[in-house]
Amino acid sequence: MPDWGLAVMYWLHMLATIAWLGSLFALGLIVIPAARRTLPDSVYAAFLGRIQISIQRVGWLSLAVLIATGMFQMSAHPAYEGFLSVNNPWAMAIFAKHAVIGLMVVSSAYVTWVLTPALHRMSFVQAAGGEVDPIERAGLLRRERVALRVNLVLSVIIIMLTALARVS
Repeated sequence: MPDWGLAVMYWLHMLATIAWLGSLFALGLIVIPAARRTLPDSVYAAFLGRIQISIQRVGWLSLAVLIATGMFQMSAHPAYEGFLSVNNPWAMAIFAKHAVIGLMVVSSAYVTWVLTPALHRMSFVQAAGGEVDPIERAGLLRRERVALRVNLVLSVIIIMLTALARVS
């Protein structure tokens, strides 16, 4: 691949990283705490559901870009010795990074396809004047908070492993 092509891959990879991890940090450290403090419960779930749908689109698109561009970058790296070849410090850091990304994908999938739809259904029930079990709602919100915190921690680990790979 020509240098300009590899530069484009690095650029797209960094943009996707910023979009995915930046949205997680903004949501976890700014939006959710502010919404929790200022919005009534009946509005909070609906608001969070709308925000998360948008952020999930960004996240899954970013993941696709990261996979595509990461494969080009990895194959162009001088320390790359082949698929699942973990014979040097760079390859170990990259392997660990991909394992942590896998955990993050599983956690994100749980939020996208289990927690967000359940919270969204609850907000529809509340909006229609129906009763929602407060214990069930609190449990879903707690699991959502935990999943978000797990993803934040995993994203910090991913960035750390990326830095380790860069210096290897």
